[in-house]
Amino acid sequence: MKFTKYFAAGVFAAASLTACSESFLEDIEYTDALDEESAAEAAGKNPDVFLNGAWSWMVTYSQTDSGSHDDFGYMGSLHATDMMGQDICMGSAHWFNYDYQLDNNQESYRRTRCHWTNYYTMIAKANEILSLYPDGGETAVQKGLIGQAQAMRGLAYMHLIQLYQFPTDSNGNINASAPGVPLMYVAADGKTDEEIAAAKGRNTVGDVLAQVEKDLLNAVENLEAGYERPNKNYIDASVANGFLARYYLLTSQWEKAATTANKARQGYPIMEANASGLYDGFVNLDNGEWMWGFAHTTETQTTYASFFSMISNLAPGYAGLGYAPRLIDAKLYSQIPDTDARKKWFVGPEGDSTQPTAGARRPYANIKFGHKSDWTDNYMYMRAAEMVLIEAEAYAHLDQGAKAADALKVLMEKRQPDWDEASVTVEDVYLQRRIELWGEGFSFYDLKRLNKGIDRTYAGNNHLDGYKLKVPAGDTRWIYQIPLKEIQENDLINEEDQNQL
Repeated sequence: MKFTKYFAAGVFAAASLTACSESFLEDIEYTDALDEESAAEAAGKNPDVFLNGAWSWMVTYSQTDSGSHDDFGYMGSLHATDMMGQDICMGSAHWFNYDYQLDNNQESYRRTRCHWTNYYTMIAKANEILSLYPDGGETAVQKGLIGQAQAMRGLAYMHLIQLYQFPTDSNGNINASAPGVPLMYVAADGKTDEEIAAAKGRNTVGDVLAQVEKDLLNAVENLEAGYERPNKNYIDASVANGFLARYYLLTSQWEKAATTANKARQGYPIMEANASGLYDGFVNLDNGEWMWGFAHTTETQTTYASFFSMISNLAPGYAGLGYAPRLIDAKLYSQIPDTDARKKWFVGPEGDSTQPTAGARRPYANIKFGHKSDWTDNYMYMRAAEMVLIEAEAYAHLDQGAKAADALKVLMEKRQPDWDEASVTVEDVYLQRRIELWGEGFSFYDLKRLNKGIDRTYAGNNHLDGYKLKVPAGDTRWIYQIPLKEIQENDLINEEDQNQL
């Protein structure tokens, strides 16, 4: 498996965070590596060099193939899965159209290589940091560095297990014995060389989820030991708790999901329905509700090969220019009350000729996502509204509808002032997740964990011809095959271990 060395990419990334650098890609994927002694020496000079390499990787363009504008790191993976759901419509076929068709998951296809490379490189970079302090950190800064690595690794495994398996069954029970994904350990994990080598095969879902929980609990402990992040590019204890809340929601640990999500969002106000909040275009990391993200610079932005090029009908990218506008599903739009401030995130069914771009003039066009003139639109990875929704859904699963409504009201009083429900169900909260988190990369994961399918065939739908699909829950189109290159190069994973579609 190619992710077994300590990659030197972090060192190079500190010199230049240019997301398109070919030398950066070569160093990450194929060649240079630091031994532990050299890595420790580099870290002693500037530990943040390794974190900067990780953040840079997460926004890197064309990680797997040169010139692929639908491959731009973490947000590229999130957008690819978002396009597989019900709630986003393509205005015309372009980049991500195979994802939109749920036909991009086979072993020889590029999308599975994109996901695999994206998340396993995040893991490699986390392991690089963990290897710097095999006995654990001593200072708050060192513990903060370790904690961020543990959080990043836990997050990556949490995505991988949902992409390459059904981690839970139709009743929400964990498929503990089902084949999962490789676990990439280092000596700092307390593993022997034999254990490290053996874990590179398909560990069980139970094993992978146990590692996710262990990483995230350790991350919270380390990050709560006095670490203060310099800005929201970095992970702190609130963000690690946010990951943990996602994990507890995935694994049906409802009480823990509710309390952890509530803890995570403390200190982050829910944004107001104004130009500096709900209508700021979701481009500004300084928004008080944002918990974690990436503040692009002119050196890191990737113009057309970027999230905003694909999602923002107001940006002069593929969506805004009209090549592939991103629209809201007509049925979902109809479920948003006129008194809900979020309805202004979308153009109505008649279109809007006053909008500044071709994409934004389309019927049902989203104008939720805006644009900065120099393409330094910030990437949003987590915000407090998600934590409110996790808390509310968890209580609803516990049949505590009144408590769920109280939690949800924290969000709804900022979105729909006349909302005043005394009790809510899981389906009520799910609808609010679909509206609130539209376009932010959650729909695929929600559909899988809630055992739902999609139906784009209803009368009056606005999905493209050829993409009007009906895909039931549990269909094999909801999982990816392991990349062919991994099958060929990893002695512990053979063709018979492959996910069958």
